[in-house]
Amino acid sequence: MPTTANVVYQYDGSFDGLLCSVFESYDKKEIPLDIVLPDATQMMLVPIKNIPTDSGKAKRVLASIPAKIGFLALDFVQHAFLTCFTQKELYILLFLRLGYRHGANVMEMLADDVVHTMVKAVRHLDRESHLFKGFIRFSIFNHILVAEIEPKNYVLPLLLQHFCERYPEERFLIYDKTHGMALVYQPYQSAIIPIDDLVLPEPDEAEESYRELWQVFYNTIEIKGRHNPKCRMNLMPKRYWKYMTEFGNTQYNHRKVLKGQDGLLKALSHKELF
Repeated sequence: MPTTANVVYQYDGSFDGLLCSVFESYDKKEIPLDIVLPDATQMMLVPIKNIPTDSGKAKRVLASIPAKIGFLALDFVQHAFLTCFTQKELYILLFLRLGYRHGANVMEMLADDVVHTMVKAVRHLDRESHLFKGFIRFSIFNHILVAEIEPKNYVLPLLLQHFCERYPEERFLIYDKTHGMALVYQPYQSAIIPIDDLVLPEPDEAEESYRELWQVFYNTIEIKGRHNPKCRMNLMPKRYWKYMTEFGNTQYNHRKVLKGQDGLLKALSHKELF
């Protein structure tokens, strides 16, 4: 029987790295106190065990999930990994241990604290990604559609298919400022890449004109007698307003470029990205 060990696993932050932590837990017949990233171990008072990422071990664990728990559980775990839940790694490990013991029925064990907590986190992720499909606002820079977002969860993988299918012939970039990542697309090619910073030029006259037209349209179609700010904030949470053109709050930070990212838009516009 596994026991809770007085040790904390440290992994590299990748999904494969987490799967290797699951492998280590079974191999050593132990359950760690937590699974953390390297930058979270500085103040730890318990032993730290570094778990190297091994593709062979990761593939074995990955293949075991649909085989023993089901494809629904695999999709659930992959989504849970994208959430902003603080201890998601440890909960994923505990969930998989439950799954290996109970099989596909684990997905219905909502009374269990581990399953219930993960379901709540994944629902939060799904809701946030769904809202961004409607709340993202693009501006045009150098013939490229560009949007900035500040999500709580890592939503870009869930937005990829929606926007690639919606704008198949366009070139666009969605910059996730929270996680330092960007979804970039040119016709029929897409990628999610790390990006330390993004510098955008000042909007030109045409872009400013389109923003003003959108604000006028938004204000004009409102039925004044049915103005309901509370309802609007329920359906359109205020934290999304910062980058929504209709509120006149679209902000683009013009900051110093880091690590050569100044050529990103130029590369995308000149078909040099992929």
